[in-house]
Amino acid sequence: MFRSKKKKKKSTFREYSEAILVALLLAFFVRAFIVQAFKIPSGSMENSLLIGDHILVSKISYWFRNPKRGDMLVFRFPLDEKRDFIKRVVGLPGEKIMIRHGKVYVNCHSSSYETDCSPLSEPYVVFKPHGYPEIHGKSWGPVTIPEDHLFVLGDNRNNSQDGRYWGLLKIGEFTDSIPIRVGTLKFSVPFPCSIWKSPCWDYKIRGVAFLVYWSWNGDLGTARWSRIGKVLN
Repeated sequence: MFRSKKKKKKSTFREYSEAILVALLLAFFVRAFIVQAFKIPSGSMENSLLIGDHILVSKISYWFRNPKRGDMLVFRFPLDEKRDFIKRVVGLPGEKIMIRHGKVYVNCHSSSYETDCSPLSEPYVVFKPHGYPEIHGKSWGPVTIPEDHLFVLGDNRNNSQDGRYWGLLKIGEFTDSIPIRVGTLKFSVPFPCSIWKSPCWDYKIRGVAFLVYWSWNGDLGTARWSRIGKVLN
């Protein structure tokens, strides 16, 4: 008769090592493809977002739908892609956008907008003092937004470096290889993009903000408990 061999028991060290490795891989996958956390460093989105808010951003929202007006986007700043900005979508592809006296108009004639058009309803917008000169950014356009572009603005209009100053936000662009991004690092993998273009799309938008999970008032040194769990819209 043959005795069955007993399975060698894993060491405690190996079990913990494997568990930690799996947890790290899972965390990396979630951060890279599902949800990512960001901290708000400036007041350009007040009062919707405050300095010290920590938010969660969905990276899969646009897998199921197109951008819509009102979305709060975290994106790579077009003039320096190592920096992340957050602004609100105001203009969509194909729309003609203009700003007059601080109000946004969509698909209006610049000569008759006061009688023929109504401005967008933007209850979240504030015009706080101590920002740019009062006249600065109050008039813009009209500009027709091309395909695969968006027009974005900060809610704190007098204190926001947004599309009025650096132009339209490109949603993404096709490249000649597969772009891979890990944090601020970017590298590419050779691929026959002429045969299959989809993997070669370099997405400029990190995701759509949807929740404040923590908020800290640095001036007072206290948590803003009432903001924790706030759903963003």
